[in-house]
Amino acid sequence: MSVVSATRSLRQGLLAVAAGLLLVAAAAPVADALQFDPARIEQQAVSRYGQQGGQAVAQWVNMLGSLAGQPVSTQLRQVNDFWNTNARGGEDRQIWGQEDYWATPLETLGKGWADCEDYVIGKYFSLVHAGVDPNKLRMVYVRARIGGMGSSQSIAHMVLGYYETPTSEPLILDNLVGSIVPAGQRRDLQPVFSFNAHGVYVGSRASGSVERITRWQGLLSRMQQEGFRP
Repeated sequence: MSVVSATRSLRQGLLAVAAGLLLVAAAAPVADALQFDPARIEQQAVSRYGQQGGQAVAQWVNMLGSLAGQPVSTQLRQVNDFWNTNARGGEDRQIWGQEDYWATPLETLGKGWADCEDYVIGKYFSLVHAGVDPNKLRMVYVRARIGGMGSSQSIAHMVLGYYETPTSEPLILDNLVGSIVPAGQRRDLQPVFSFNAHGVYVGSRASGSVERITRWQGLLSRMQQEGFRP
């Protein structure tokens, strides 16, 4: 995402957190795994994006099937590699004609393009479908330093964090860096806040309901219309 759009997205996210801090709300109910009918999803992809979109979704479905029974470390690696490989990096304005749009996994694969949020969304729901505990996954807004060591310039960015325990150092899945490493090794990233389907977090502390993040609610609504049951 561009510096302008990323900064605007980060600011909007921070406003959502501020609103969440005023509430003591219950977490939104979620299923233990993302459920869907593969044939229906593939048919939708072909209808909306042509044969190439259908093939991309079919590859995703096959990848999800290969995750069954695998160790979490293998699931993280395969999911990270799949999304980083099967979507080209772009900006919402060029992909969707909007300043900030959170695409569903079907939309991202159909278009073949993604910005940082779209990569994270695809990885998050892939791992949830594989049976990874959603409580161990968080979408993390960060400030990412650009320009190398010593640079003071940063942009707003989103990565996926895997937390073995609520207070453990997370592993970071990122579209900008192919390897999965502990957060402490990503000194170019400064966390701001994180969220998942169960709530919003500042550090390791739950600070409000994810229902306050309107783009997340819109994303879930569109996924349900596509036939997903998140």
